[in-house]
Amino acid sequence: MRTEEQARRLLAHREGDGRIAMNPYRKWQGPHWTLVQLAILGFPPGDDSLRALRDQAYRWLLEPAHLRFPRTVVYPDQPKRVRRCASQEGNALWYSARLGLEDERTPALADRLVAWQWPDGGWNCDKRPEARKSSFVETLIPLRGLLHYGKAHGDGDALAAAGRAAEFLLAHRLFWRIRDGDPASPAFLRIEWPISFYSLLFALQVMAEAGRVGDPRCADALDLLEAKRLPDGTFPAEVPTARTADQPATRGTWADWGPAGKKRGNDLVTAVAREVLRAAGRRPASGSPPAA
Repeated sequence: MRTEEQARRLLAHREGDGRIAMNPYRKWQGPHWTLVQLAILGFPPGDDSLRALRDQAYRWLLEPAHLRFPRTVVYPDQPKRVRRCASQEGNALWYSARLGLEDERTPALADRLVAWQWPDGGWNCDKRPEARKSSFVETLIPLRGLLHYGKAHGDGDALAAAGRAAEFLLAHRLFWRIRDGDPASPAFLRIEWPISFYSLLFALQVMAEAGRVGDPRCADALDLLEAKRLPDGTFPAEVPTARTADQPATRGTWADWGPAGKKRGNDLVTAVAREVLRAAGRRPASGSPPAA
């Protein structure tokens, strides 16, 4: 599977002005998610033609309505538990840094995430007042965004917030509840691909980027990942999270992300899994190298 071809497919639906004519958050074909997928593919940074897509995403994220009910909820007795889908700003920070798309508006996204961080180190979009703990799902992506932004700019506040978020996840060994030791969700123990808010490989990948995958509290997750290696040394995309479509479709993607299923290796998943294992100091099994 060639990443160049996937990038071409992702960008083939732009209008003459460089925009994709749909809601920026349309899953997974809108401008915001197109930029996420380009960053996943390692698209070269500095392509000015992507600015139109970035501007669509930034206008959506930075419009005043984004900070008001129902998108953002703050209860008077819980001012430090802002209910927000922080993964949206987190992904925007990440792809802006990875694709060289930052501008004068980007710091506002980082400032929001730092200000919205819950006392336990994560984030949560649960609007119920009884929700008092951060969400794994809403924490991993902001962690990643702040990490890459903080490294690029030497931003101590962003890096400190990313460190607190990593510690929140590590305290749960990435997946397990503290109170009873059971998985927080069986879905977290699978490899989801290509879009993931929280799953086995994605959580380990972000920990590797943070330099924390060698922490002993990642050992159980690493063991589980190694157990998913196929006999030929490749790793599968166990749960496909998008379907290839040439027209707007529910959870559609313009790109073809390769084979899925527990018994079929996926080149891009294999490449990510091997990098995670190397970062953890675990020697990947020999086998055919991934094509991508």
